[in-house]
Amino acid sequence: PDLSAPGVDIVAAWSLASPVSQNRGDNRWVPFNIISGTSMACPHVSAGAAYVKSFHPTWSPSAIKSSLITTASPMSSGMNSDAEFAYGSGHLNPIKAINPGLIYDSNEVDYINFLCGQGYDTRFLRQVTRDNATCSAATNGTVLSDLNYPSFAVFTSSSTTVRRVFNRTVTNVGSPMATYRARVSFPTRTGRVRVNPNVLSFTSVGQKLSFQVIIEGTMEASMVSGSLVWDDGVHKARSPIVVFASIS
Repeated sequence: PDLSAPGVDIVAAWSLASPVSQNRGDNRWVPFNIISGTSMACPHVSAGAAYVKSFHPTWSPSAIKSSLITTASPMSSGMNSDAEFAYGSGHLNPIKAINPGLIYDSNEVDYINFLCGQGYDTRFLRQVTRDNATCSAATNGTVLSDLNYPSFAVFTSSSTTVRRVFNRTVTNVGSPMATYRARVSFPTRTGRVRVNPNVLSFTSVGQKLSFQVIIEGTMEASMVSGSLVWDDGVHKARSPIVVFASIS
């Protein structure tokens, strides 16, 4: 998941093919029901996205998603051993999401290149895009980790040294004149995370600046995680970093 939400006592449309309690013998049929569960976090997040869009009607779906992810409240892996694989970047905070400071934006072409990099052929690609999209030799070589996404994940199939470089671009949606400094939290016994450059200075709203995140180390556990926070003193755009391995 990208983030978590309460999912408690959600009023949502309910299939008339299923009884209220989902138990055999229950003859109550209703078009709406109130239920709780992890799946019911979806309406909470959808409402959060709609709330952000009401303030920023021109933002793309990726921009809205980025704002929700980077402003989520961090959660403790001590509460769930699956850590980010259980709660993503943390707990939804729509109030903060309307003013994230920075956003990681992506467009349709970015996602087409991502699918091409995964090896989609033309037939499968068009089933997704519903148009005449094709993969060129250039897009087939797209590095999957370079999708402009507000998180960083590395997978390795062994305990050998890991090195991965991520290229990202952020857009300033906060103060016109703003200087963001990178703050990295990551277990030093496992490796290190470098950000280049580690300071981003903006002079206008809408300005885009790029940076790299370099992750290096040797896996000593099946998963380690940390975060990158871009901080200008007012906004704190936080992205999770996860390195996981299939170590026998």
